[in-house]
Amino acid sequence: MFCVLSSSALPGFLRLLGGDQDASSKSVSLEPSFKRMMIYLFIGTRGGHNRVRIVELLKNYPSNPNKIAEKLALDYKTVQHHLKLLEEHGVVVSSSKDSYGAVYFLTPYFDRFYGVLKEMWAKFGQS
Repeated sequence: MFCVLSSSALPGFLRLLGGDQDASSKSVSLEPSFKRMMIYLFIGTRGGHNRVRIVELLKNYPSNPNKIAEKLALDYKTVQHHLKLLEEHGVVVSSSKDSYGAVYFLTPYFDRFYGVLKEMWAKFGQS
């Protein structure tokens, strides 16, 4: 089961997302709204674990909802729900709107910070 971020872990999580970094590490400048979105979508909600799985799949294999449901053993409607949330928050984009065969990809902005996201999941989640 995916863990929910506790209030005591929040400061460390925010540092991981681009806060206090030493001079030897790569400078990561994340918008505050992006930080909040990541907490909400991937850590602070029950569906976060499935969204993590979907994003990890789309990182390497852009796919349509049917293929995602098949590969992750999820219900098609569940995948559609998560893709809708991810699209509304700028994480994914589809090749065409409201098309059955629409292929989903990570947005360039989200893809740019995928490494930070992977660190977050490793530290605060069990993906």
